[in-house]
Amino acid sequence: MASSLSALLLLCLAVSASAQLSPKFYARSCPKLLGTIKGVVTAAVRNEARMGASLLRLHFHDCFVQGCDASVLLSDTATFTGEQGAAPNNASIRGMGVIDNIKARVEALCPQTVSCADILAVAARDSVVALGGPSWNVPLGRRDSTTASLALANSDLPPPSFNVSDLISNFAAKGLGVTDLVALSGAHTIGQSQCKNFRDRIYNDSNIDTAFAASLKGNCPRPTGSGDANLAALDTTTPTSFDNAYYRNLQSQKGLLHSDQVLLNGAGSRRTRTLVGTYASTPSRFGRDFAVAMVKMGNISPLTGSQGQIRRSCSRVN
Repeated sequence: MASSLSALLLLCLAVSASAQLSPKFYARSCPKLLGTIKGVVTAAVRNEARMGASLLRLHFHDCFVQGCDASVLLSDTATFTGEQGAAPNNASIRGMGVIDNIKARVEALCPQTVSCADILAVAARDSVVALGGPSWNVPLGRRDSTTASLALANSDLPPPSFNVSDLISNFAAKGLGVTDLVALSGAHTIGQSQCKNFRDRIYNDSNIDTAFAASLKGNCPRPTGSGDANLAALDTTTPTSFDNAYYRNLQSQKGLLHSDQVLLNGAGSRRTRTLVGTYASTPSRFGRDFAVAMVKMGNISPLTGSQGQIRRSCSRVN
């Protein structure tokens, strides 16, 4: 009974915090904010298409670790250990320079007004749009954390080895359902992944197209430690376009990660399999569900009101 009441209290607090967010939060205090962010993101993605995926991933890795509070942006110091050295982030997380560029421009316009957490949320949306994906209104009003958690970054970010039941439980712990899981997995229609994340799949999984696996082995040798950082596109069809090709790839057993392919034919995948089929055949439904899921993810445990702070620099606390 006590644990149930605690869970209910946490849910109520989360709903209360997210209810304070609004797309118009900065309409008066920083009216040029959205245009400023869009301009920087669009230029960055035009310069390097992969950056769109990196900025989207940065927001995801922020929200799944102690909520959407920009904790992922805090750099390590002699007296502080952040999240960037965690296994899911180390030598792979990218885009902080783009966020710093945005923050500098926003600070020049509206000093200590806009949080880094909100910049991350808008930059993720603008990255998707820049690569041809859907748009959505981003609720704003988050504040920045003064802490980070290496332990939670290691435990709460879903690894590529997860099966369907693991993924469903992981997302449920963040208040996200099966539809959110499958829709957000579609973010893998853009970007790249390192060999260490798909090595086990291409050498050991049976639910993989043999020619597809063979095409990857030359750049991802079997021995651990050999070519670990070598990259492959998450979407082999249209790697720089935000579309529904990811789901069609799964139907052809060409999902790059184990945690991708299990959505279609892993043990216990009945509910996720249906959604994969729907998104593969109906891109508009994917776009709609993805936008809804992004808003829900952006509402994970935000700091609001007088909580946290508005950092002057995203990489360090004030």
